[in-house]
Amino acid sequence: MKKLLLFFVLLSGLAFAQMPNISNVWLNNSRAYTGTIGNQNQEIKLKIDISEQNRKNDQEYFVSGYTLVGKVYSKFEGKFTITKYKDARKKGTVFGEYELAEENKGKHSGILKGKFVYTFQWNKDTEKVENQQIELIGNWKSYDGTMDFKTRIGNR
Repeated sequence: MKKLLLFFVLLSGLAFAQMPNISNVWLNNSRAYTGTIGNQNQEIKLKIDISEQNRKNDQEYFVSGYTLVGKVYSKFEGKFTITKYKDARKKGTVFGEYELAEENKGKHSGILKGKFVYTFQWNKDTEKVENQQIELIGNWKSYDGTMDFKTRIGNR
């Protein structure tokens, strides 16, 4: 009987430890993320149109959208994976990794890969998240391996 009770206590603890669904965060209020790519800091825009939490792994989010660099437009699919979360009363920070694979449409398509930091403040009075900042720091590498650029993208 004690083993059965312990099992139910453990099971209920796991159920309440689930990560809340923050898939709307990645949508950035339907606005594009902006940043730089390459040594000459060329502008890159990244827009996420779809974001869904993985039902089997609540720390993972599937996303799709497009990137725009100059006149080169590419659709992508990928994922954000949360690796760590820090909570300090009024401020929260979520750390993780991302990988976004563009459609393979030639020399100027590839994979964006790196780490992200999502910071926000919690307003106790309104019970809402405020001052959200998301920063994606990583690399873009072409599928043919001839180009590899540093990227820094955010929701500024």
